[in-house]
Amino acid sequence: MFTRRLGALAALSAAAVLVAALLTGSPAAAATVTYGQDVSGHQGNVNWSAQWSAGSRFAYIKATEGTYYTNPYFAQQYNGSYGVGMIRGSYHFAIPDGSGGAAQADYFVAHGGGWSRDGKTLPGALDIEYNPYGATCYGLSQSSMVSWIRAFLNQYHTRTGRWAVIYTTTDWWVTCTGNYSGFWANSPLWLARYSSAPGALPAGAATWSFWQYSSSGPFAGDSNQWNGALDRLRVLACNGTC
Repeated sequence: MFTRRLGALAALSAAAVLVAALLTGSPAAAATVTYGQDVSGHQGNVNWSAQWSAGSRFAYIKATEGTYYTNPYFAQQYNGSYGVGMIRGSYHFAIPDGSGGAAQADYFVAHGGGWSRDGKTLPGALDIEYNPYGATCYGLSQSSMVSWIRAFLNQYHTRTGRWAVIYTTTDWWVTCTGNYSGFWANSPLWLARYSSAPGALPAGAATWSFWQYSSSGPFAGDSNQWNGALDRLRVLACNGTC
């Protein structure tokens, strides 16, 4: 990464129940974390056996950016992590001033961002954060940014049946969405903060699901934690039906 009416309501309710179930449980379960990583084309061909031996149990792989880029190492990274036994998923780097949210969700799904109920494939993630190419909020107002994100999430859900994970930083989220709180009932939060603790969360997020805590190891790419035991991550992967 660079900083690296009834049917619909029923679906929303089911998704909210799943997210709540994943993020709650016994105090012992809540105190357990599972380690993993995320990688992009910058890492090239990854030695996945070595990553597994180092303790990584899940991986998010960059698939796409905007509607113009696909990771040339995606197949090696996505299939290789799966091959050693990791739970894996793909992520899309958002370019909100380049094209609409729905168009970018379609591009993502068409180039590796899909989902399958195999118990080892995580829902796709929307990486939306500081603009590495220009204006912090991509020239969008806070309300326009919220609308863009909503369009992406809705289209991804239409295409895959899953609500995408949202990767962001609290500071960017406050600045560029006005600290909008309406997505966290369905979309797990993947928080980026390189520190010893996750720190403050976006408004409305009860907790973090994933925390990107380091860009300098111990794993290739960025190092992450899942806020729970490995069996709970499998529940997220299979959408609560395994």
